[in-house]
Amino acid sequence: MAKLTKDTLFKAPQTRAETVMDKTTRVVREMLDTETEQREAKTQRLRKTRLEREASDSGKTPATKTKTRKTTS
Repeated sequence: MAKLTKDTLFKAPQTRAETVMDKTTRVVREMLDTETEQREAKTQRLRKTRLEREASDSGKTPATKTKTRKTTS
């Protein structure tokens, strides 16, 4: 008799065919993941650009007027 292991004792479960709804779900998830990756990459690029611009502008402090409040009496 052959040695019994979990591989030889139990048969592999039958893989069921992917249904149309499963295919649609898979494709939509892939699309959403792709869009999320693109959005995050764009956000990182824009953040990096903004921080670089702010760093270069920090040396140039613009002279701003202080606004005075109008008092009502």
